[in-house]
Amino acid sequence: MPYFILTTHQKGGVGKSTLTYNLAVHLKDKAKVCIVDMDVQGSLSDFKDFSPVPILPAEKLSELNKSDFDFVFIDTPPYLSNKLTELCNLANVIIIPTKAGVFDVLAIKSTIEIVNKSKGEKKALIVFNMVKPNTSLTDEIKVQLSNYNIKVAQTMVSDLVAFSRSALHNGVEDNKKALSQIEGLTNEILTILSI
Repeated sequence: MPYFILTTHQKGGVGKSTLTYNLAVHLKDKAKVCIVDMDVQGSLSDFKDFSPVPILPAEKLSELNKSDFDFVFIDTPPYLSNKLTELCNLANVIIIPTKAGVFDVLAIKSTIEIVNKSKGEKKALIVFNMVKPNTSLTDEIKVQLSNYNIKVAQTMVSDLVAFSRSALHNGVEDNKKALSQIEGLTNEILTILSI
């Protein structure tokens, strides 16, 4: 049975699809991975013909429990409230990417409430994504997030062009800084899974 890695946030524009894609691509040489695109916009599905990992439609998710995949990454759209509790229950790790912005932190509250309702706080990880360099805002937001009972990843993912281009270049393997950040985040996820 595969490990299910869910990427979710009730706000759009926090980089869920890009993060999901890069984590899956990073593991492809070490494990059998796929991505399930739950987003009706189909951001990842648009790249399925070019992706080095299989990108499957949402209706395939129920079949994957009995598959030979090692990891199934699930990308969600914003406002998936009616299915999110069920997905949190399925997930072995819940990644909650957030930008370091006031509105993003306000929006994360509803996502955390759903995660807590599903008793998923111990397997959840808030990830600072698209972090701007040389700003104190990230530290201010970290303080606000400490009010929640969810771990904040030590690895922060920068706002690098390499991530924006990653779908066209099969990941960020050619950019040392971006690759280092994806490796660090992957290790934190594997630690949650006790692998």
